[in-house]
Amino acid sequence: MTRSTRERIIDEALRLFAERGYSATSVAEIEAASGLSPGAGGLYRHFKSKYEVLAAAMNEHATRTRAQIVDTLAELDAADASLDVEARLAHLCRAGLAKVREESELTRVFFRDLSQFPELVATVREGLLQPMFDAIITWFRAQPEYAGTDADWPAIAAVLGGAVVHYRLFQETVGEPPGRADRERFVTAWVRLALGLLPHPAVQTVG
Repeated sequence: MTRSTRERIIDEALRLFAERGYSATSVAEIEAASGLSPGAGGLYRHFKSKYEVLAAAMNEHATRTRAQIVDTLAELDAADASLDVEARLAHLCRAGLAKVREESELTRVFFRDLSQFPELVATVREGLLQPMFDAIITWFRAQPEYAGTDADWPAIAAVLGGAVVHYRLFQETVGEPPGRADRERFVTAWVRLALGLLPHPAVQTVG
């Protein structure tokens, strides 16, 4: 599918912001990366400023995330009906890792540059990060095995979801996974921790 000029500007700007930082990226560089003549003002036909490009990227990713989470929960419910709880948990963890990987550029910009833009921090927090944690809460509450669990699900989602975010962020910034644990080892450990929340813990047979 061919991207519009506006979409190219947003995508290339976010890539450059992630690589170089917001302040170090010029409008001309965004134009060049987007296939426009650098310095000719092509960006301004679509956006009033570099800040407006950044804000559009945050808003559009947040909107897409909310829709993706609804779809992902529905897909997990449909696909997981015949799976045991360990397999369902592994699916949930991998879905979270895939989502954080998809948003790796935005995540780097968020943690490095957005402190100067509190209104955009709120956009990402409420439109992208918090919905991910809310999805974990929703998923656990829907699983019959956890029905009798007396748990603080928002706090548990903060721990389990935070681990997923940290795993990908650490890998992106340091160049290797935390503890040098590869993806499947991380998933196995994550599942085992989640199994410990069961009111009657299952035998932990995950590889």
